[in-house]
Amino acid sequence: MELNAEVKESDSKVARIQGGLSIRLNAKKSEKIAFALLGLSALTVMGFVLVILGYIIYNGYSVINIEFLTEMPRLMMTQGGIYPAIVGTIYLIIGSMSVALPVGVMAAIYLNEYAGETRTTWLIEMAINNLAGTPSVIFGLFGMALFVKYFGFGPSILSSSLTLSLLIIPVIIRSTEEALIAVPSEYRESSLALGVSKWQTIRHAVLPAAIPGIITGSILSIGRVAGETAPILFTGVAYFLPRLPDSIYSQFMALPYHLFVLATAGTNIAKTRSIQYGTALVLLIVVLSLNLIAVLIRRHYRNKLKI
Repeated sequence: MELNAEVKESDSKVARIQGGLSIRLNAKKSEKIAFALLGLSALTVMGFVLVILGYIIYNGYSVINIEFLTEMPRLMMTQGGIYPAIVGTIYLIIGSMSVALPVGVMAAIYLNEYAGETRTTWLIEMAINNLAGTPSVIFGLFGMALFVKYFGFGPSILSSSLTLSLLIIPVIIRSTEEALIAVPSEYRESSLALGVSKWQTIRHAVLPAAIPGIITGSILSIGRVAGETAPILFTGVAYFLPRLPDSIYSQFMALPYHLFVLATAGTNIAKTRSIQYGTALVLLIVVLSLNLIAVLIRRHYRNKLKI
């Protein structure tokens, strides 16, 4: 009897060991399949990006030269360069980010560090989420009614920059909030334990640690500002303006609207095909260059935090 009991116990141990090995093998197989699917997804995305970039570069590189980048457009944009559109796009990015970045960061600091969980805060968060999902054409109509007509700024760089700043403020608030939440609570507790005020804690301990995340939101915002057409269509962009704006109250040209007009208006589309892709390529270069600067700044702060 004792021998049979020992045999049965031994068999049960073997069965448990085999069952454990089977579970581990199945887990490893599942892990390999998951990693393979994730890798395939990443490669698919990268493939689409490379195809798009390659297509634009292949069709647009032939017109890229000094004259194309520095001359004024001629003959209703069928000849000449796109210099005013490049300058106008840079003005828009600088103007909108100058307004949206400080406002968005300060709003996020208030919501995350001061407001607490109240009904008012919940309503504000809901409003931010709704603004983030609002179509850009709605912002364009609102900007035309508020900045162009009510405040009397007219169709101008100022009106368009303010409208675009409203468009990207929700993105900056969200990214800044996530960056602030990611900062360990020990940073705040250690600073407050030394008798430092809450604002000094936020300024000297929390914000430096959150800067990489804030810059990430800024990168996303720059890309959106540079590529929007509907908001500036209602608030200041010009169809054909072969001169540079002389003030923030002047109309301007911009790369996305320039590309839209070339592709859809009554110009000779076949004749301007290379100019279309050249404009698209320049727009990509401008956005990527600004993003690269932001990435370098983010890397600098990340390395500074590791030291």
